[in-house]
Amino acid sequence: MPTNAHLNFYSAVFFDMDGLLVDSEPLWLETETELMAEFGYQWLASDQATSLGGPLDRVGNYMSDLIGGKRDGNSLMLEMIDRMVIKFKGDLPFMPGAIELITDLRSHDVELTLVSASPRSLVDAVLANFAVSPFVRSISSNDVKVSKPDPEGYLLAASSGGHEITNALVLEDSLTGVTAAKASGAWVLAVPHIVPIEKSGRVDVTTSLANWNYEKLTLKYAQDRSL
Repeated sequence: MPTNAHLNFYSAVFFDMDGLLVDSEPLWLETETELMAEFGYQWLASDQATSLGGPLDRVGNYMSDLIGGKRDGNSLMLEMIDRMVIKFKGDLPFMPGAIELITDLRSHDVELTLVSASPRSLVDAVLANFAVSPFVRSISSNDVKVSKPDPEGYLLAASSGGHEITNALVLEDSLTGVTAAKASGAWVLAVPHIVPIEKSGRVDVTTSLANWNYEKLTLKYAQDRSL
């Protein structure tokens, strides 16, 4: 049963993980660069942009192609995951404004779900950085049949909480994630930082989560509902 506050707010807010909640892209870049260097390939900015947002099996296959199949895509993917799990444990850097926004939304009893194209091991490694998780649930690539850019993860997040996806807000940073969120029917607030994303329809664009809090999202909700 929604509270009175929620009658004038999104029914739930779904957070992407990599690049939106966690400032993980430098860590991915470091890992990808190190791994490809072991095969004599110099990982380029264009390679990072191509890989942004996953899914990881696609990235692994892409890397395998770059090195002429010297190692198969699946084993490259698993190697990346193992290295990233180690890097995710400890003093994990969060994106500007992410923790503050989460804290503000939770203080107003807004339900939050973490929806990632990363595997469960990486999602759990990130959640281990919280003394108490602010998310009521988390969706990983292991929990869906098809990962982003397919909308299944966001549809599962909505159905698991008993929410209408068309009244939920998704926070994303990559074109892959925005494609998934848009296809789900949710409202989308994108925070692009490598690949440009254009404002259109239910997709809004901002420069940082630091620009937002519960009050501003309440105003945005009213504007969205008037469209």
